[in-house]
Amino acid sequence: MFGIRKRRPPPFGGVHVDDDKDIQEHRPEEASRNDLWSEARLLLRDLIFALMIAALVVVFIVQPVKVEGTSMLPRLHDGERIFVNKLIYYDEFRWAPKIERGDIVVFWFPDDPSKSYIKRVIGLPGDTIEVHDGIVRVNGRDIEETYLDPRLNLSHRSQAPIYVRPNYYFVMGDNRDNSSDSRIWGLVPKKYIYGKALFRYWPLTEASVIHHEDINPPPGAKSPGFQPDFQDNSTMGEPTPQPYVPGD
Repeated sequence: MFGIRKRRPPPFGGVHVDDDKDIQEHRPEEASRNDLWSEARLLLRDLIFALMIAALVVVFIVQPVKVEGTSMLPRLHDGERIFVNKLIYYDEFRWAPKIERGDIVVFWFPDDPSKSYIKRVIGLPGDTIEVHDGIVRVNGRDIEETYLDPRLNLSHRSQAPIYVRPNYYFVMGDNRDNSSDSRIWGLVPKKYIYGKALFRYWPLTEASVIHHEDINPPPGAKSPGFQPDFQDNSTMGEPTPQPYVPGD
């Protein structure tokens, strides 16, 4: 009425925010938005970091592979998906895993590198491999392959000894009656092998680690009639051909 403005009561009881400059005014809604944005940035950073690690793992350590065909029955089935260990490609380093007899490996087909095959390593460099009535002999000794299904190995074919040259491998499918492998097209160069079977991840109901099979020949006397294709020449230091004497 007389131009006198009534002062509103302070919002914080008897204290007004302008009375003391050191009083902090909290805004819960604004603080909540800032915290949400901060958490989102941290989550995005962690996601990008995880994707980078995954990319490095796929490029240098493991690779997903789809199994095509039935040559590895009963261990691997058509359409299954597995991870393979790519570190074997760097086996010249001491820390890298080595290719061992019994490993399941994937490689580029020597006659057509645009195709990939998956087989089991039977012969290592320097070995002599022979098949006698369906039984595999390594360096003159029969090996026991408990992982084979007898119903898939009925042909009992024989094959003359084959010497595995340095930096090459002799591979065979577990389904011996229906496998195109080293018995037909020869040895696999080491440089063509790019992975060792590690883990089956699909289908989920069959997810499992792919264990190594120990198929090293037992110690003892060699099988009757064994004589390797190549023997070391003490003078030249290189393998020389030797005539094959068939067994009984």
